[in-house]
Amino acid sequence: MIEAPPLVEFRDAAFAYSRGGPAVEADLIIPRGAMVGLLGPSGAGKTTLLRAVLGQVRPVRGEVRIAGEPLRGRLSHRVGYVPQLETIDWNFPLTVAEAVLLGRVTESGPWPWPRRRDRADMEELLDRLGIAELAHRHIRALSGGQQQRVFLARALIRRPDLLLLDEPTSGVDVRTRQEILGLLRDLNDDGISIVLTTHDLNSVATTLPELVCVNRRVLAQGPPEAVFTPAVLRATFGSEMIVFRHDGVLLTADAPAHALEHPHHVHLHHGVPHDELESGRRAR
Repeated sequence: MIEAPPLVEFRDAAFAYSRGGPAVEADLIIPRGAMVGLLGPSGAGKTTLLRAVLGQVRPVRGEVRIAGEPLRGRLSHRVGYVPQLETIDWNFPLTVAEAVLLGRVTESGPWPWPRRRDRADMEELLDRLGIAELAHRHIRALSGGQQQRVFLARALIRRPDLLLLDEPTSGVDVRTRQEILGLLRDLNDDGISIVLTTHDLNSVATTLPELVCVNRRVLAQGPPEAVFTPAVLRATFGSEMIVFRHDGVLLTADAPAHALEHPHHVHLHHGVPHDELESGRRAR
């Protein structure tokens, strides 16, 4: 039996800004069915990698392959994209239903307007995402979590094999963040491959099954337990960090200055730095 090629593959790929110099370099494989977080600070090249998969930026070296084929042109029907909420003009006069249906306009062949099937798909998605009652509301009248769900529906109406999300939990509260991550896990369980960017170490990255640490190049790839090491985090974020477990949860924190000068003075209590344990006791 011939093994299917990876869904996404960066082969010795490099992408440059217009002013010259590499923005990011990548040798990277994302298998089918994966749920992967691109982790790194602002300016690390995470969004550039997403745009490369969308065909919006082309490599100056190497190539990007989708399902084994070199990527040429722009967005494929196999790929759905959810941009950062901060990049969207929320004053544009659109209702929730209209915003979602825009995701299918380029798929409608000779039909300039959404078809009955498109509207049925839209209604089903809004219901699944818990925002069916908002269909006729203007997008600017929504909360951040509701806006994120609208653009998730807009991407899903394409029936993608691969879903790309740029900082999907940025600017939302804790409950909404958990709900969004839960929705993404459900979609992944349904067979959709997911790649999202994040700079959030503890609230997002540690909950993902696979991480790619990026800072102008791919530094490490694997589950959080494998890539969350002080050396990898230092290379990724440019600062000293400690990694520990608390109640079975993997966490990171900035290393205290005195710990860098006297590392033997940092004591762990069941995986929690002594300083944090004491501050937690004081807070109680």
